[in-house]
Amino acid sequence: MAEETRKVAFICSKGNLDMAYPALVMGWAALGNGIDVTLFFTFWGMDMIRKDRVDHLEVPPLANSSMKMSMMGVPGNVGIPNIMGMLPGMTAFATKLMKDKMAKLEVPTVREYLGMLCDAGAKMYACKLSVDMFGLKQEDFIEGVQGIVTAGDFMDMTEGAQIIFI
Repeated sequence: MAEETRKVAFICSKGNLDMAYPALVMGWAALGNGIDVTLFFTFWGMDMIRKDRVDHLEVPPLANSSMKMSMMGVPGNVGIPNIMGMLPGMTAFATKLMKDKMAKLEVPTVREYLGMLCDAGAKMYACKLSVDMFGLKQEDFIEGVQGIVTAGDFMDMTEGAQIIFI
């Protein structure tokens, strides 16, 4: 009896920089372990694959109770007061800090990760409903997005896969 290849599928629904990386990192790890990987981008998660957005994802500190002052260089594990997230420039500031820390750790950018995943055999699709809602077309997406599919198509393509919603 032949052993079936393991499969994992990620539903990427968030367009924030900090929410883009979980699927990318786990997808890369899965590919490294011989697991078949499919990524499905829906709603704001499509910002990860849009040519005009992929390099401009941000980290909004507002209502992010997990964001700590230590990220900004302040010692300790003190949360950023929520009101500070409303201040002009805080999103840009938090985004720059995260990008700088990621670069220092030599973590690939979102665009680079997507290219690596595609080159290694991951399959990437955009959600038809979201594409229609936002008035997008295939040419709005980065190279490597194989198509625009319905949720039903995605379910058929990933039958037997472990599905992870992010």
